[in-house]
Amino acid sequence: MLGKLKKRKRLRTHGFLSRAASVLKARRRKGRKALTVSIHSK
Repeated sequence: MLGKLKKRKRLRTHGFLSRAASVLKARRRKGRKALTVSIHSK
């Protein structure tokens, strides 16, 4: 069970990092309002 939890956490952090990078790009393109919307939708 612990291994599963670690794996899930690693996947989540990786997904968060890639999402953060895409969010930064989106923020440059659009702005803060679009940024918050994209975070909440995911």
